[in-house]
Amino acid sequence: MKTKNTMKSTVAALLMMGGAVLGLASAAHADAIDDITKAGVLNVGVFADFPPFSSASADMSLKGYDIDVAQYIADALKVKLVPVPITGQNRIPYLTEKRVDMLVSVGYSKERAEVIDFAAAYAPYYIAVIGPAAMEVKDKEDLADKSIAVNRGTLEDTSLTEAAPKSADIKRFDNYNSVIQAFISGQTDLMVVGNDVGAQVLARQEALKPEQKFQLLTSPSHIALNKGEERLKTAINDAVAKMLADGKLNESSEMWLKTPLNPENLKD
Repeated sequence: MKTKNTMKSTVAALLMMGGAVLGLASAAHADAIDDITKAGVLNVGVFADFPPFSSASADMSLKGYDIDVAQYIADALKVKLVPVPITGQNRIPYLTEKRVDMLVSVGYSKERAEVIDFAAAYAPYYIAVIGPAAMEVKDKEDLADKSIAVNRGTLEDTSLTEAAPKSADIKRFDNYNSVIQAFISGQTDLMVVGNDVGAQVLARQEALKPEQKFQLLTSPSHIALNKGEERLKTAINDAVAKMLADGKLNESSEMWLKTPLNPENLKD
């Protein structure tokens, strides 16, 4: 009996071990796509006040370029989109702690790539020289003898300072509102801002008819996700590629950024 009891105990232990191994294997194979599908929602970390990429509309729902892209990806996965407001400080922890499934409007860097993964670039971000349609400015040489408004101490300031001829009159202000006011009031001939700020000016100043003259720096925005989520990464890349192919991304660019999408601006 002792031998039989020992054998029974051994068999039971082996079965328990087998069950544990199967459980571990199942957990290993479960990934973000499985979790998203099971929950029926795609949680996307977004900046809630970042026009024209994302901001509250009249009905208090978030609208913008980022929301269009996130909605398209959610539709591709056949789940509901849930935008989750984040900040620059908490967004990476929100992702790594799996409080969100992905982040939008993330610039690529080697430091970030050590912690998170990056899917396709989907949104242009660049620093541009903006001026009246009537003024001919094609490249940095044409900045000579022009007055140019820029936000002091920013990447725009650094980029402009490096590019502008010595005769350019760079006028530095302490915030973007002052930069915009200096330009639209005629205090300066031109202004240098990111395309997020520029889009707001292009949309509102019909009399001045401002336009982008040329770009000083390009650094596109990516969608970020946790490392090891290859199925989700493929799904995101496929959705962005389809948006490019069917013109949906260009439609969003023209609607929110007030300029046609140039695929070259999606290259790092």
